[in-house]
Amino acid sequence: MKTPKFIIVVGTSAGGMNALIEFVSQLEVEMDAAVFIVMHLSKTSISDFLVHRLQPHTALPCEVAKENTAIQKGHIYVGAPNAHLLVKKDKIILGHGPEENRWRPSIDVLFRSAAAAYSTRVVGVVLTGSLDDGTTGMLAIKRSGGTCIVQDPNEAEYPDMPLSVLNNMEVDHCVSLSQMGDLIFKVTQSSPDEIPAPKDILIESEIAERVVVDYESVKQIAEKDIYACPDCGGGLWSIAEEKGITNRYRCHIGHSYSESDLVIKQGEILESTLWVALRIMEERRNLLKKMESDNTKKGYSKMATSYGEKAEDIQQHVDKMKEVLYASQKITYIAPLV
Repeated sequence: MKTPKFIIVVGTSAGGMNALIEFVSQLEVEMDAAVFIVMHLSKTSISDFLVHRLQPHTALPCEVAKENTAIQKGHIYVGAPNAHLLVKKDKIILGHGPEENRWRPSIDVLFRSAAAAYSTRVVGVVLTGSLDDGTTGMLAIKRSGGTCIVQDPNEAEYPDMPLSVLNNMEVDHCVSLSQMGDLIFKVTQSSPDEIPAPKDILIESEIAERVVVDYESVKQIAEKDIYACPDCGGGLWSIAEEKGITNRYRCHIGHSYSESDLVIKQGEILESTLWVALRIMEERRNLLKKMESDNTKKGYSKMATSYGEKAEDIQQHVDKMKEVLYASQKITYIAPLV
């Protein structure tokens, strides 16, 4: 068994299946590298779904990534649903900590772990997808001396992810999907010297790997902010990336969000909370109406009137709450323009 000289990490989301099929079909058998793929899938997806779809299109063996598997040259490892895929020196680690950017597996987690372990011998690839998972991970690869490649957003079925990377950093290559095979083969022919990854990248990778739950680890890479984690309710810490990239947020439990994802998650929690509040108000209104009816039957007109007035007041709040809920459903994420 031969360990690879390069680690190629690939992230994709919406529209990713067709892109991955074309991508793996171009990979050379002689390439001195191992390939790791994370695609956003439902938590209930079948683990080897991607393997069955990709294997007919490449001569390289494809397999679902498993805990402590030794990394072999010329293999394609696919992230399983509901588990983070991390790369260590010569082996695979599966992480079961909190979601990052609302996903597990997260592209950022894979990219960051590869940067921490292999620094200059990492090739990061971001393909079609929605929102911005992969952007901070790609920056970690860039800061560690690796090579950054994004699919040309003009041809991507969903250009959000490539655009997010391009808007936040300078990549080494922005190319058509059809050109990636030759480009990656050329990159893997080089022999870069390995240098240590920056300390903050090492710390964040360790947090994802070990599910480190303590303030001290987060304090080394972030500053306390005013926002609360929408998943666990803990305080969020702001991580300011270099080169003007948009801030992202992490709680000490391990939940992590870009600003765009935090806005979306807050919206989901807000809507859920409002629906609960609406249910409680309608139940209270119905109970008051019942008490009005019961007291009317008993001849207690004054009490019945009081309960009826309270029910009418709550009905006004119910109507307002419904207006807010219907309006909130019209708010959508708008991808940034180049």
